[in-house]
Order: sequence, then C-alpha cells, then structure tokens
Amino acid sequence: MTVFRGTVLDTPGDTSLGSIRLRTEADAALVVDNGRISARGPFAETVRDHPGREVVDLREGLILPGLVDAHVHYPQVRVIGALGMPLLQWLDECALPEEARLASIDYAQQVADEFVQGLVSAGTTTALVFGSHFASAVDALFERVASAGLRVTAGLVASDRSLPEPLLSTPDRFYAESMALAARWHGVDRTRYAVTPRFSYSASEDMLDACGSVFKDVEGSWFTSHVNENLAEVAAVAELFATAEHYVDTYDRYGLVGPRAVLAHNVHASDLEVALLAARGASVAHCPTSNASLGSGRFPMRRHVEQGVRIALGSDVGAGTGFSMFKEALQAYLMQQLLGADGLALTAPDLLHLATRSGALALGLGDEVGDLSVGKQFDALWIRPVPADPLDVGLRYAASPEDAVAKTLALAGAADIAGVWVDGQSIAHHPRSSEQLLVIE
Repeated sequence: MTVFRGTVLDTPGDTSLGSIRLRTEADAALVVDNGRISARGPFAETVRDHPGREVVDLREGLILPGLVDAHVHYPQVRVIGALGMPLLQWLDECALPEEARLASIDYAQQVADEFVQGLVSAGTTTALVFGSHFASAVDALFERVASAGLRVTAGLVASDRSLPEPLLSTPDRFYAESMALAARWHGVDRTRYAVTPRFSYSASEDMLDACGSVFKDVEGSWFTSHVNENLAEVAAVAELFATAEHYVDTYDRYGLVGPRAVLAHNVHASDLEVALLAARGASVAHCPTSNASLGSGRFPMRRHVEQGVRIALGSDVGAGTGFSMFKEALQAYLMQQLLGADGLALTAPDLLHLATRSGALALGLGDEVGDLSVGKQFDALWIRPVPADPLDVGLRYAASPEDAVAKTLALAGAADIAGVWVDGQSIAHHPRSSEQLLVIE
C-alpha cells in the first residue's frame, strides 16, 4: 500500500462536453492498494487513517489521470512529420511503404520499441492502437506493450484490395490469423483484441464479412477503423459500395458498429451517419492534428455532441504530429474556435476530459481508469515542469486550477512529465525528478 501526495486534478462527473467540471484537491492523498485507489482525501486526515505507509511526495507539480489515445498507428512512428499531402497521396508515398517494411520481424520489433517509448514519454497509459498488416508484427507490438505495462487494445489490420500487394491478405487468412492472435493476447493482463479493417476503401465485402465474424467470435473484442476522413476517400468508398446508404453503413451492415466500436475522424459525416453512430452507442476518435496536417477538414464536434455521440481524442501518429495528447487537446480547442458559431466552445476541463476519461469511456474502461476516484486503478502522470521554462512560470502564476490545466494543455511536453504509473506501478521516471519516499510513523 502506497500513499501518493500532491495536487490532484481530474474530471469524474458529468460527461457532457461544454459542461465538464474540474475536480481539484490541493495537498491530497491517494491511497493505492494493489494498484487500485482505496482512499482519497486531504493528506493530513488520510494518512492519519493509514499510518506507517510509504508516501510518494509529488507536491512539486500536478497529478493527472493517465492519458488515453483512442487512435494511433504503431507502424507509422518513423513517418511522423511528412507534410504537404492529402490523405491518399500521403498513404501511397509515406505510410504504406513504411508499413510494408514490418514484414521483417526485426524491423517490426525495433518499431514496436520506438512506438511504446513514444506513448510512455507522452504520458499515454491507455491506447487503442491500429496494428500491422502482418501477424508477426502484431505479436511484436503486444509483446512490447506487455513488457512495458501499458493498457492497449490492438489487432491485425485487414485489407484485400487497393493497397500494395505485400499489405494484402484474404478473408480466410485474416480470420485465421486474427483468431490466433486473439487467443494469445485478448484479455491477457492489460491487452485486448481489436478487429481492424484499414478502411472500406481497402476491404472488400468478403473481407468485412470476415471482420464481422472475428468480432462475433472473439468475445469482448473491439472494432476500430477509419471513416469519412477525406473527401476523395469518401467518394471512392461510395463508388465501391454502391448499395450502401453511406460510409458508416459499409461497417454497420456487418455488425461492426456498436458500443464496442471506435471510428476515427468522421470529418465529413452526414446527419444520417451521426444519428446512426448515436443510436448504436459507437464512439468517434477525433484526430485534430492529423485532420489539419493532411488538410482533411474541421471536425463537426457540435453536431456529434448534440446528437449524443461520444468523442475521444486520437493522436493518429503518423499523420498526426506526435504522441502528445496535450497537443491534440489544444488543437481540438483551436479548430473549434476557428469554426466560430458552428464550433463547440471548449473549456480546459472539457479538454482534460477528452484526453482522459472520455477516452476511457469510449474504450469501455470507464470503471477502471480515466479519473482518480476511489475504486479506479492508479493510472496517472506527474507533471513537474522544467524549472524556469514557460510551463513552470505559468503554473506558479496560475489564477485557478482551471487556469493551471489550460497552461498545461498549452505548454506541456515530454520533458514536463516526471513520472508515469499504470496500476500503481511506475513505468517511467524522469531522471531529474526528485520525489521523496517517506514513512509516516
């Protein structure tokens, strides 16, 4: 049993964007027993009820819930920063040639190491990961994730057309490889399996039918893919699926759209599609830096929220510009500001919620992580700015806890994350951090 001491900020209440409230406790104690928070309250009172416990002193900074990335591509870590291209050109020239290199298990293992380190250094403790087209590379990802202790849902990527030949499979092969991967990794420690067609553009009706079979046969599995990201992509999908009502229907007709579905982007969604996602209880992963980088468009967040669609945030590495969910939250705010009256005015608590609890809820983990309430697993990060850098100055002069969160979202980078925990276990510790372990008599 360990007591973590510090200023704790999270968003455990109402989940309606636009009305999220920040819970803040200065000099609080979080009592963590076997990875789970068993008590929370003012430090002096709480330690009196739990004498003789090890205390981790994190008062020099902020304690936040672990960040949640609802859409990130493992094979693309080495192509971050390729600018100036729309989606389909970027795929052809940057992403797909790199993804083909993961046919080599040695290469895949190197990329998996780099990918996991990217998540950890950004304070991301939970992620829905777009895997690889190669089963051996997906194995490499799961092995590295398990070793690092992260909470990850991922799977084999399905495609049987429209991509370079090395990335193509068949429905039968995809089903067999997916079932074998799920048998090894689904529900093991903190890993789960996700059925992952790349997008309808590269998946035939037979392949999507195979995806539906895996989704049905792997109990508790998840579904993720792309939808309505780019106008050229949307038009191509409409030609390929002439009988479909719309893009979302290309997945829904195979039983893939429901409460365990997270679809990335949905920038160019029709009202019918948003209504269907709401009716099915599906979630959307909003990827604002990717949408801006590829020129895909501005996400209609207000329309999704008003119709009751849950929204989480995704970094979309590597079209996105890095692993930082703070950056994604800030970019989400900026893009909604640019939409003016059509946008949704977001506050700092809204943005923290999007980067933490909303993602946990979208991934069906809301009872386990996403905030730092009693009963939740202790997935957390410690923000301790580099002395005299802008975030350090900003936090010292913050006018309120909400202002402190806003400054963190605007200014924090990897160097400001001094510690990361999953289930109460430290998975990252910055060399310059100086927390003190004390024993209360």
